[in-house]
Amino acid sequence: MLNPRAIGPQVINYRSLVVGGAPGPENDALVYRGDSFICSAAIHAGVINDGYGGCGVVSLIGERDSFGAVTRHGISSIGFDSHFPMAFTFGQASAKCEDPRWNLLILSTIFTALFGIFTTSPVTFFAPIFTILFFQTGMASDPPSYSNYASLASTTLGRFLPAALAAALFYQFSVRKSLRNCKAQVEKTVLWVGGAWVGALGNYTFERIPIQRLTGNDIRQQPGAITALVIIVIILFAVVLYQAWCFRREGRLPRYLALYATLGLGLGILAAMPKLTLRIHHYIIALLLLPGTALQTRVSLLCQGLLVGLFVNGVARWNFDSILQTAAALRGDGQLGSGIPAILEPVINGSSITFAWESLLRGYQGVSVVVNDVERYRGSGGSDQGNFTWNRSDGGQDEYFRFGFISYQLFGSVAYSDFTRAGTWFSNGTWGGIPPGRT
Repeated sequence: MLNPRAIGPQVINYRSLVVGGAPGPENDALVYRGDSFICSAAIHAGVINDGYGGCGVVSLIGERDSFGAVTRHGISSIGFDSHFPMAFTFGQASAKCEDPRWNLLILSTIFTALFGIFTTSPVTFFAPIFTILFFQTGMASDPPSYSNYASLASTTLGRFLPAALAAALFYQFSVRKSLRNCKAQVEKTVLWVGGAWVGALGNYTFERIPIQRLTGNDIRQQPGAITALVIIVIILFAVVLYQAWCFRREGRLPRYLALYATLGLGLGILAAMPKLTLRIHHYIIALLLLPGTALQTRVSLLCQGLLVGLFVNGVARWNFDSILQTAAALRGDGQLGSGIPAILEPVINGSSITFAWESLLRGYQGVSVVVNDVERYRGSGGSDQGNFTWNRSDGGQDEYFRFGFISYQLFGSVAYSDFTRAGTWFSNGTWGGIPPGRT
């Protein structure tokens, strides 16, 4: 999860959405709430392996009353102690299957190593390795969403052509200068090719770094992100100082200082654009830093390969995403910061509870009510006053209610405000109130 997500009274973030996983009451099958991530739940259940994949059978089993939390196979699931209208379990597949991408990765690694060891010309080294890296990433190691392999091939080829043009430019101004007359074939292969694979497989190699996106909000709220960013900045600063010293010894430092001053000025202008946010993507980091690796040193070879790999991973997986994005594009499914409904004290009558409200936020036509994380009511008509009654079918469990405004738009689409935190109607019939805050 890259944004806070409400699970009953809990709010989770930066973890797999796996709810349940404790054995069901009728048999030993592990039961998961229906909105859990299927692949993460399958790993949690031990049906597939996180490293090698696998096959299994998902069976929908309808409504379930509770989902226990348990830690298994490196994933800690989330508990939910009320009913949910859909759940699923796993069964073992009848035939064993394996993920062929790892075999392809071994083959691709061997070929790039051979090009690294046996080629001396910079262009015959760079062109095939860049191509192998790109198609390995885009078609296998970190592919974008696709419906079939033909559509994936079309998408990857469409991204490869402009990426190859960009690669030709940074080859001419950076890579060629590092590789020209380079006789250290083994060091070139280990440092440059090895670094390129580390960058291209960033979804695996950088997975443990607690920084998902380079945005202020993510860095502030993700545990460990600030510490990780400080360490990265210190390492980057040390590398920059060393590279600057090398450029100074070659007499090229003033030229590169002017280049980076121009790039810094450009970024400052972009950051000042109204109603848009500067977003530094993988490929942009690579393009910004690659000119500073136009040296034939071990540090340059390693950093240059790493940056080329980052460029490949960013474009093959996410395409040339804009360096300027709107707040809505960055927010995704995160909180809007909007107003939330003010709910009056509910009226409890035995097995029923009635909620009421007396005002709507401007621009919205009703109130949406979510019960146990499922939308159960949508108000309409634009009336400021409204109410909602929920009848409890089983008095043995707590139930959770959240409220948000809803707006009806063209062609049947709807838009929501933020929702309240979950108020709890306890199994003993008492109302626990709605905590302050948003979801």
